[in-house]
Amino acid sequence: MSRIEEIYHEAKSDKWFQGFALFCRIVLAASFFPTGLVKVMGERFAEGLPSNNPLGHYFDALYLTGYYYTFIGIAQIIIAILILIPRTSFMGVLMYFPVIVNICVLTYATRFAGTRANTMLLLACLFLLLWNYDRLKYLLPFKQARTDPPVIKKPLGIRLRIIFFGGSIAILSFIIIGTFYLWEIGPCNSEAECRNQCFGSKNPVACEEFCDCIYKDGRPLDSCLAAFNKKKNIRVSNTK
Repeated sequence: MSRIEEIYHEAKSDKWFQGFALFCRIVLAASFFPTGLVKVMGERFAEGLPSNNPLGHYFDALYLTGYYYTFIGIAQIIIAILILIPRTSFMGVLMYFPVIVNICVLTYATRFAGTRANTMLLLACLFLLLWNYDRLKYLLPFKQARTDPPVIKKPLGIRLRIIFFGGSIAILSFIIIGTFYLWEIGPCNSEAECRNQCFGSKNPVACEEFCDCIYKDGRPLDSCLAAFNKKKNIRVSNTK
């Protein structure tokens, strides 16, 4: 057994890691069950998000797809239930992964303010996939050699907890802080929030016009960003 496998089996037998895996399962299930229930009940998801918001456009179109919208809700509820049941949790995580990847790409593409939360859900899902590596490896297109029962020769003990949880805190801090500087401007969750970011902007006029473009004109995000960058570049050239 390789050193990595030893560390993996040591983590699997550690109560702290077992508790963290349970916590991740509960969080993933809690993220899908209420959102799926909203769709099954026939209500628009994220009702507080204006229709002219780039992500609001998507939710409006999705809401109008009829039984496909209901199907998505049922699938989310089934995935949440599978994740909560120990015997089916691995299947639930496998189903959850492609959905959360799609959601993350969508929120990054539309510069959604809740992007960091979806990123954390993706990381939690990745952890559970690694947690179930003893099952996942049989789905990979590689020949699996027979291994002897795990015998941990050099246990890391408390150092393993410190390395993992310390690294997790560092990654979460990077995501939280990094996403604040990811984009110069974004549509935010409402027109008021969009205009609030203009107070500290280096290009307040261009920022106000961007918010008008999104929430008053209802134009696509790429079009509004192009107009913002053009206005910003004109201002820079005039100052020179």
